Parts: sequence; structure tokens; C-alpha cells
Amino acid sequence: MKLEFIDWTIIIGFFLVTLLIGLWSSKTAGKSVNSFFLSGRSMPWWLLGISMVATTFSADTPNLVTDIVRKNGVAGNWVWWAFLLTGMLTVFVYAKLWRRSEVLTDLEFYEVRYGGKGAAMLRGFRAIYLGVFFNIMIMASVCLAAIKIGSILLDFSPAQTLVSAAVITVLYSALGGLRGVVITDFFQFILAMVATVWSAVVIVNLPQVGGLSNLISNPVVVPKLPVVPTITNFSFNDPQTDILITILILPLAVQWWSVWYPGAEPGGGGYIAQRMLSAKDEKNAIWATLLFNFMHYAIRPWPWILVALSSLIIFPNLESLALAFPNVSPNLIGNDLAYPAMMSFLPSGLLGLLIASLMAAFMSTLSTHLNWGASYVVHDFYSRFINPNASQKQLVMLARLSTLILMIFAAFVALSLQNALQAFQILLQIGAGTGLLFILRWFWYRINVYSEFTAMIVSFLLAVYLQLIHSQLGFEAISSSVQLLLGVGITTLSWILVTLFTRPESDEVLINFYEKVHPGGPGWKYIFNVAKSKGKIIHGKKEKWDVPNGLLCMLFGTLSIYATLFSIGSLIYGNNMSFVITSIIGVLSFIILLYFWKKGSAEN
Repeated sequence: MKLEFIDWTIIIGFFLVTLLIGLWSSKTAGKSVNSFFLSGRSMPWWLLGISMVATTFSADTPNLVTDIVRKNGVAGNWVWWAFLLTGMLTVFVYAKLWRRSEVLTDLEFYEVRYGGKGAAMLRGFRAIYLGVFFNIMIMASVCLAAIKIGSILLDFSPAQTLVSAAVITVLYSALGGLRGVVITDFFQFILAMVATVWSAVVIVNLPQVGGLSNLISNPVVVPKLPVVPTITNFSFNDPQTDILITILILPLAVQWWSVWYPGAEPGGGGYIAQRMLSAKDEKNAIWATLLFNFMHYAIRPWPWILVALSSLIIFPNLESLALAFPNVSPNLIGNDLAYPAMMSFLPSGLLGLLIASLMAAFMSTLSTHLNWGASYVVHDFYSRFINPNASQKQLVMLARLSTLILMIFAAFVALSLQNALQAFQILLQIGAGTGLLFILRWFWYRINVYSEFTAMIVSFLLAVYLQLIHSQLGFEAISSSVQLLLGVGITTLSWILVTLFTRPESDEVLINFYEKVHPGGPGWKYIFNVAKSKGKIIHGKKEKWDVPNGLLCMLFGTLSIYATLFSIGSLIYGNNMSFVITSIIGVLSFIILLYFWKKGSAEN
């Protein structure tokens, strides 16, 4: 595909603006690790919320959604829509707790919640496990999407694509720290959303598609339209039932609370925790995560879905994709390739804007993961265990070097992956069964460092066996849903048993944690009694436990966002009555949410 002068002008202009933001932020970022990784804890909610959305809007996300829609229809998106429950739990229960902890990273939390050498070992190990191994896998999937986009839209080789996009990303991430990342995210998200919506409109109105009404009435598309999977005969031997269980029941019943996944961590964590920790205060942390969830789940999916549905008409199968793009390597041909393939139909100017927006999506995600991963390597490993006396200048320099090294490793791993869904499933399996621990460790004093080690080790070993070893031994293949259930069941049972058969953390550690964070609830009753018997005061004023009210807010917040998601879909499908009903439900749910939220704030 040949780009016109205007396209290259837009792309180069985008790169220049991005780099200038990094340069502008570099002076502030270089003052200390607190400035580099948390921007001095001074960020407003709207900027942090948009930054979270921009991070989850990676170059691989439209490819992933396209892959899902082409295989399992619109309803297939429940594999990630279900994580809204996790997100809303974070908003109304955990955001305030994270902000009160005042840690620099979520891994520093381990030495606040637990004590002794075990807590230190856990922190150090997870710094490498998550900050390097896990983080590189995520970035590699993003790089893979960029490779596919570059091969279709720019005729770039994988190396050309990665070098051209990654160099600028590394520069502004290393120079500007979190402040540079967040401000750049805001600029990149606005650009990406404008280009995405505009492109979807153009694609739907292509002569081959014939407009929205023709799209949703096309016989190839119609079976893919339901937002909720439908079955005519519920039977465990029916493939439709299996799809219902896999893409709807399992995610909503099990996956959201049991699986650790970056950006949707039960109890918060990772770069979501980083954003909350960088907020001005608890209120800004809560509003930031609420804005993120609303934009991420309710607003953003539909332009991608429309392009994915349109691709079924123009590229009905993988053979048609391979035929249309003979220069693309055969191992890159998959359903996820259909999204960049559809972008090839865009006119000059808009094509340049779209490529710039996809680069923005790529860079916003990558920059966050580079900064987040570097924070683990520098703060939770190097500064904690290698050189505790390192100066702030040395630590900032190491943070910048770590950013570069992480990028290099991610680029190499990307060349071995084939599709975004593959990486998504691997990461889900590795995190299966750990989610409940991350939820309960704030509210059950019995959970200890051995619980954490058990959950991490068992989930990883199970993932390795199920993903890599089981089939190699000649056993019958296990479906992804059964793998997930096995991972959740075995891992959860393992860490609960270890928790019950090992001693909790010392009274001193637990009392200090409670005084700092004051999570409340019956799970800490024992510590209250111990503190009372020792003549200690856990905290100054007696507060009402706000988790029940937080769960009510979570419920109505979830209902409001899902209703908004459905109302937009109904409008697109032309179902006016459904649009009115779901819109009313969405508005009323939000009003009720505000009532309970204000009530809870007044009581505390």
C-alpha cells in the first residue's frame, strides 16, 4: 500500500508532538523515583482515567476484538467484558485502600501487608516475575499487533515496524517518566478515538458493505450480531451450549474474580494501582478508575465491532485474506489480521490519521508497561536488594536503562507469537486462581506470605502443564474453559489450605497494616481484640465498615455501564425500543449509584 504525502505528514507530525511531550516532562521526571514513577502523587482524576483507557487501547486490542467477533460473534466479547465486575470492585472498594497505603508500587504493598524475609523474597521475586517475564509477554502481544498492522498498511518488515515505533516510545517513556506517559496518553487517546470512529463510519459505508442497514441484514453477519449468546436447546452435548458457557457464563460466574490479568486485576494492581497511587487523593483515585471503566467497556468497543462485522463481508475467510495480501508471511495470517486489512480501504489523509492512531495505541500501552515494569525492576528489586543506598539520580538513570532493555526483549518475543488471542489466553491461564487471594488479602488477616507464594507457583505450573505439556504427552486436548476451571479450582484450593495450615503474620505487622489502611470488616475482628488486649488503638475514630455500601455501588455501577453498552448496540442495530429501555436503566442505575456513594461518604 502506498501512502500519500498527507499521510506521511500526519504520521511524522504525530511522532514529533509525542517526542516533544516527553522532552517537556523530562525535567520534572528526573528529580526522583517518586517523580519518575508517580509524578509526585499530584495527578487529577480525568487525566489518570484517560491514561488508563489509553493504555488498554493498545494496537492489539482492535485486532483481538476482530478475532473474537469473526470467530464467536459480538457476544464473544464477554470474555473481557466480564472484567467490568473486577473494575467496579476496584473503583468502590479498593481504590481508596490503595491510595491510603501510600506505597510507590503495588509490590511494595507486600512488605506493608506481610513481614519478615518471606515478604521481602516475595516482593523481589514478583518484581522480576511480573515486571520482566509477565510484562514482556504483554508488550510482545502489543508488538505483534504492530507488526501485522505495519505489514498490511505500510509494507514494513517486522523489524522496520518495531524499530520505527519503539524508538520514539522508549525515548519519551525514558525521558518523561509517568508524567510524560500520562500526558502523552491523553493526546494519543483523543487522536485514536477520533480516527477509530471516523474509520468505522467510512468502512461501514464502503460500496462492498453498503451502509449500516445492509451490514446488519447481511446473511453472513446476522448470526454474529447477538450481544448475548442464544441457544435453542440447552444440552451439554450441544455446541451452542458450550459457546454459552465458554463466552458468557464462565467469565461472569468465575473468571472476573478468580483470574489476575493486567488492567483487570481483582483488588487492583499493576499499572491501575500505579495510576491510583499517583492521584492527588482518594477522591481522585476513585473518579479516575470510574471514568476508565465507563470509557473502556461502554464507549470504545463498538467502532471495532462494526469494522470486524464489515470484514466478514469483504474477507469471509482466511484464504481471502491471504489472497488479498500475498506479501504477508503465512504465519501472520489470522482472523486478527482482518482489522488492519479493512483499514487498507481508507482514503488518503484518513489513512494517515488511522495509522497515527494505531501507533498512538501501540505507544500508549507500551509506554505504560515500560514505566510500570521499570518501577518494579528499579524500586522493588535494585533499590530494595542490590543497592539500597543508590542516589535518586542513579535510580532514575537505571529506570531509563531498564525501559530500553525491556523494550528489546519484548521485540524479540513478539516475533515468536502468532496472534493476540493466543497471548491473551496464555496470560489468563497463568493468572487463574490467584484473583480471590488478591481480593481477600485486604480483609482477612489469616492470609500470609505463604498463601501468596502458593497461589503464584501453583497457577504458573498448572499453566505450563496445560498449555505446553499435556498435549505433548499424548493426552486428549482440554478445552480452554476446562483449563481455566482446573486452574482456578486447584490454585484456589491450594492457597486456601496453605493459609489455614500456616500461621498468620505477626500481630505487630497486622496491627500496623490496619492502622495505615484501616480496611475494616469481620475478617479483622481478631486483630481488634489483640490490639485491645495489648492496650493499643488501631485507629483514632471508629468508622462504619464501608464495603457493603461499596458492593452496592459496584452493583449499580456495573448495571449502568452494561446498560450503556447495550443501549449503544441497540441504537446501531436499529432497535429503538431496546435503546430507550436500556438508556433509562443506565441513567437510573447511575443516579442510584451516586445516592449510595454519597451516603457512604457521609457516614465515613
